[in-house]
Amino acid sequence: MRGVNARGLDIRLRMPDGIEGLEPALRSALGKSLARGNVTVNLRLNREDTAGALAVDEGYLDEVLKALDLVQERAFAMGVTLGQPTAADVLSQRGVLMAAKADDNGAAIAAALIADVAPLVTDFVKMRAHEGAALEKVIADQLDQIAKLTDAAAIAAEARAPQVKENLTSALRRVIEDVGEVEEARIAQELAVLAVKSDVTEEIDRLRAHVAAARALLAEDKPAGRKLDFLAQEFNREANTLCAKAQAAALTAIGLDLKAVIDQMREQIQNVE
Repeated sequence: MRGVNARGLDIRLRMPDGIEGLEPALRSALGKSLARGNVTVNLRLNREDTAGALAVDEGYLDEVLKALDLVQERAFAMGVTLGQPTAADVLSQRGVLMAAKADDNGAAIAAALIADVAPLVTDFVKMRAHEGAALEKVIADQLDQIAKLTDAAAIAAEARAPQVKENLTSALRRVIEDVGEVEEARIAQELAVLAVKSDVTEEIDRLRAHVAAARALLAEDKPAGRKLDFLAQEFNREANTLCAKAQAAALTAIGLDLKAVIDQMREQIQNVE
């Protein structure tokens, strides 16, 4: 049995012919135990090779021996002496020896295999749970990294505020010098618009909210892969916006680190049911 993650549950069975009831039992057990995944089950039966083995048809042998006895009696009655036939002579008669038939107890084989379905699925689910526990720790660690980087981004954003203000003011003054006198109110208005465009408070707040939501999904005892995949896309969107608004080397570096961790987490999430 082999399983990989998938958007839905896809069960593929390759069973030998003549095992009645095994395939429905497998599909039912897997459908009850799994929510997502591409699961393939292959079964091959190796039977004992009876090619070349011979068996005596006892019923036909009795008929041959009766015929030989009749021949001997008739020959004696007519004064004819015949030699005694050997066992080889008897076995050489057509139909006495035949190829042995394979013992094909299909019902017993099916019953034995169906009885193994529940333990097989149980072991498979345990193996997936073991891998899932390891994967949960990896994703949890990555969420911790994202949370720390988000806090660092908030600090860097606050630290860059004076420099951003100075840069915006200098740029606006250069524009004013080119176009002539501009009212102070208009300058303040333009500075406010530019400041809003460079503000990353919303992005940081959404990143923190996404971290909390992802941790809550990991804590739930039910499939969460699709929701986590959606959250990973949202994480990436906020990190991209953060980098676009950074206007400071330190904040840009943090944004790039965020993107790297988020990409790693998205790869791991593809393996979550």
